Amino acid sequence: MIELRQLRYFIAVAEELHFTRAAQRLCIGQPPLSYAIAQLETEIGALLFARTKRSVQLTEAGKLLLADARKILALSGAAALSAKAAATGQAGELRIGFTSSTPLTPLFSTLINVYRRQFPAVTLTLLEMSTQHQLAALQQQTLDLAFVRPQFGAEQAEQENSAVHALHYLPLRTDPLVVVLPEQHPLATKPQLRVADLATQGFIMYPPQAGTSIYRQLHALCLQAGFTPDTVQQAAEASTIIGLVAAGVGISVLPACFDRIQLAGVCYRQLADEMAVTRLLLAHQASEREPQKQLLINQFVALTQAQL
Repeated sequence: MIELRQLRYFIAVAEELHFTRAAQRLCIGQPPLSYAIAQLETEIGALLFARTKRSVQLTEAGKLLLADARKILALSGAAALSAKAAATGQAGELRIGFTSSTPLTPLFSTLINVYRRQFPAVTLTLLEMSTQHQLAALQQQTLDLAFVRPQFGAEQAEQENSAVHALHYLPLRTDPLVVVLPEQHPLATKPQLRVADLATQGFIMYPPQAGTSIYRQLHALCLQAGFTPDTVQQAAEASTIIGLVAAGVGISVLPACFDRIQLAGVCYRQLADEMAVTRLLLAHQASEREPQKQLLINQFVALTQAQL
């Protein structure tokens, strides 16, 4: 087996074409250098140098080995630097989940841009997923961090403190819920609405299996207001829901950050109910991970805190 030390010795002799100068460059004696080159030739089964009393020249085999030896040493150096970078949190991969509303918040875009500038060698794999699917992925360790919107209120608090989930949550922001209405809808004349005002309306909602917290939250808010929401249409994407509202299919309720989607024929009205809010949280596992991965997670969390 060829050692990196032998390749370094070989490159020195090949570049100097003189054993004494190569030995001085390597800070070793000439006899050990000559022995190492002879041993390398034996292991390869080919002469690498044509030696006379007056000169040392590379053979054809030596010329070919020189090119490859330089590549090998360069790769070994790069591998060592990569390993060191990973050990110090300067390289690696973070798998980050986010809900569909998250990119509409200024914090998210700022955070991702700042992180990429500070840690350019870390690969960020960003995955759009519902809150419930993200929480499951954190437990399965197929996600490292998650931007989630758990249901606001008592159920959320129970979920966040549950030993079953064992997750850390960093609160990022609180957003009101807004009613998405056709511009010509009678309720659009009011600057603010209450959930009870929606009792007779047909709702466009996420499917129950989508895993969004707002589906359960809206049902809870409607039941608290004394009615069960009438679902007239389901859609898996917020942009589709807003488009269907514009088409007059029904109304919907979404986090306020979606009001950045200004579609013709649609307006947004904030809900005044105390519990009609949603929080954006950054979640990650509370249990210890592999040290280098945990370092990456901790750095991302620290940078997030600095942006708040």
